[in-house]
Amino acid sequence: FMIKPLYSMDRRWYSPFTNPPIEGKSMAIATKSLIKGPGIDVQFLVDAEDSGGSTTAFLARVAPGAHTPPAHHHADWDETVYCTEGTMTYTIDGERRDIAQGQALCVRRGQTHKFENLTDADAWMLVVSTPGLFEEDYFLSVAEILNAAAGGPPDLAALLEVQARHGVTVVPG
Repeated sequence: FMIKPLYSMDRRWYSPFTNPPIEGKSMAIATKSLIKGPGIDVQFLVDAEDSGGSTTAFLARVAPGAHTPPAHHHADWDETVYCTEGTMTYTIDGERRDIAQGQALCVRRGQTHKFENLTDADAWMLVVSTPGLFEEDYFLSVAEILNAAAGGPPDLAALLEVQARHGVTVVPG
């Protein structure tokens, strides 16, 4: 079983749960917007409204060497990560673990973690958060701050405010 990352046809984004258009047939189109940041793209597939608050699910593309969030934790939700392509490196409570295509891991509430792409190719992840507290607004806000920095240093105070507002606690060090 392999989940394909997002792809574009006719200027529409399709999720891994849809198929390319077939002549004369209709299909589901991913309705959530693609959030583009420097080196990281995110598209929600299921939001809290869709699931009645039980879960959120999104795809993320992480470019090689992308600036990813610093070590952090969240007390109110778990994250299950499934690598759909490439290899991601996660550090959870000080233990480093690579996950390759077809592998998964779970980051439990309160565990300090970070992720990064240390390879020379894009990596793709399907991330499922339970309950559905980790929302699209977090990624929209972070992307806005990072994109405004135009390759320079981002506004760290603004990033920390967004993280705190969304229940993400950065761990110094």
